[in-house]
Amino acid sequence: MLNDKLKNYLHLHVLVFIAGFTAILGELITISSVPLVWFRMAMASILVGVYVAVSKTKIKISLNDIVKLSIAGVIIALHWITFFGAIDASNVSITLAMFSTGAFFASLIEPLIYKRSVIWYEILFGVIVIIGVIIITQSEMKYINGIILGITSAFLSSLFAVLNGKFLEKHSATTISFYEFISGVAFITIFLLVFYDGFSLSFFQLPTSDYIYLFILASICTAYAFIASVYVMRYISPYTVVLTYNLEPIYGIILAILLFPEKEKMTTNFYYGASLILGVVLLNGILKNRKALKAKKIKE
Repeated sequence: MLNDKLKNYLHLHVLVFIAGFTAILGELITISSVPLVWFRMAMASILVGVYVAVSKTKIKISLNDIVKLSIAGVIIALHWITFFGAIDASNVSITLAMFSTGAFFASLIEPLIYKRSVIWYEILFGVIVIIGVIIITQSEMKYINGIILGITSAFLSSLFAVLNGKFLEKHSATTISFYEFISGVAFITIFLLVFYDGFSLSFFQLPTSDYIYLFILASICTAYAFIASVYVMRYISPYTVVLTYNLEPIYGIILAILLFPEKEKMTTNFYYGASLILGVVLLNGILKNRKALKAKKIKE
């Protein structure tokens, strides 16, 4: 029998693997990024709504909090749209390498939201990350649109994560997910009505495989992963969770190379740049974890 802590560590790695697999599903689904995210968030909203009804979770909050969560819902919708758009414009490897720059953006956003001082090594790491992006860009100019979309997605993801950290101080993961998903669907619905052809019959005429992949994306990779990641944080320190989630791009790139070897074949410079970025992300997580452990020992 596994002890509870080991079970939660294994659970955490399953969640990180699921996060990495999200990019693979984005490659497999044939529709473009905007309708893809609409289906993802619509399905996830229904699934979370069913969970709320079955578990009888109280989700009544103030109008002011609903507005704040709705803004975050729009941010996460834009993050997913740019993320899957980056995959369409380049490939999984480029997208996940650029997504790794999120740690640099978080180091700039966190001090503003939490009103803390900037940590010197985060700025140094940020410079190294930029060097890694330049190395990749020089050798992969044909993927420049994917690179720009990937970096934009990383920024939006970091902003969303920092804001959600504040929301979790007051609300449950289920409540947050419920309002964010609904607001995201509302935002994309308006976008589709204004800038696309709306919701014609052809919009819903997808291959059966797309519906299967979308359901996996909405249920396992979205509704379940959102709530489960917060559950795990009750038993494992947030710092360990953040550090482990830094493995997401590594898992995703390895999976992509195995599943799509031809499309994911990159230049040597890409792997130099990507290794530099991923190495900095992992080192940043390790240093933060050590700092947290020292602070904990001092308190004890």
